[in-house]
Amino acid sequence: MSSERFLTARPLPEAEELTRRAIDLAQPRLGTEVTFATDDFFADKSRMIDPAPPVFYPDRFDDHGKWMDGWESRRKRTTGHDHAVIRLGQRGRIVAVDVDTSFFTGNYPPEAMIEAADTAGEPGDADWYAFVPRSALNGDGHNLFAIEDDRPVRWLKLHIFPDGGVARLRVYGTIEKDWGLVSPDETVDLAAMENGGTAVAWNDAHYGHPANMLAPGRAPVMADGWETARRRVPGNDWCVLKLGTAGRIERIAIDTNHFKGNFPDRFSLRAGRLGDETTLEAIDAASRSWPAIVEEAKLKAHHVEKFTAAPLDRPATHVRLDIFPDGGVSRLRLYGKKA
Repeated sequence: MSSERFLTARPLPEAEELTRRAIDLAQPRLGTEVTFATDDFFADKSRMIDPAPPVFYPDRFDDHGKWMDGWESRRKRTTGHDHAVIRLGQRGRIVAVDVDTSFFTGNYPPEAMIEAADTAGEPGDADWYAFVPRSALNGDGHNLFAIEDDRPVRWLKLHIFPDGGVARLRVYGTIEKDWGLVSPDETVDLAAMENGGTAVAWNDAHYGHPANMLAPGRAPVMADGWETARRRVPGNDWCVLKLGTAGRIERIAIDTNHFKGNFPDRFSLRAGRLGDETTLEAIDAASRSWPAIVEEAKLKAHHVEKFTAAPLDRPATHVRLDIFPDGGVSRLRLYGKKA
């Protein structure tokens, strides 16, 4: 199908501030699955959590009709409505949900509602509670809902009224890891996405979000990392990452997998704590003075470099990664012990 014309959905700028310190808990690499749908005749339910932006092929059809990139049920000819159940791979607290109907124009659901549950096994009827009230949807676009309920969540049930298609469901939040189950003597990746690590500030993320560096496994493609635009002015690019819990970092691995002509020439790593700083400018200013746990060092293309971290007087909660002058890093691992 490589000869087909296709269109891609564009990101929603208005969602950036609300979700900038969150990750998409619905991504499959965290173990998330769409476990059930009442009907996915036209488009398989699993496409709804594809991490790639939805695409549209004007001329693609299959045995069931027009091929659509998302979950789509058939036209309902009976009473009731359709729903799908999503099991998050990691239990988390959600700050926003995006019901993305990109490319669904005459076939999107007019309304949707989301219920949530927090059970180890499949929830029963009494375990579900209202999470997003029944709300109107717009077609061919993003429908962002802010979540004020801070209870941890493991399951979501997306109701669509009465039927139709949803391109993507994005579930923005932070992972709620039980650090009480981790021994103080156990070495873990303190910044791993699955351990609650996330990105809180950065000066540039033109080609890839800094939180990608904390994702499980090695990056399968260059897009699955943090990459900045080509710097045309003096200075360097940077980001600040939050650890899943306060800890003492002992070893570091920085991976430039797939970055061959665009890897950073050098990097440095600082560690410290943030107080009440919330703005980009305040976080930048505070993190510049943190002690270095890796002094400025050279990097190589498409390669994993390993370092021993300089010890600090007290546990850190955040790190600042500076790359010189710009470029891309696919993964960053910060091995150590919880405080």
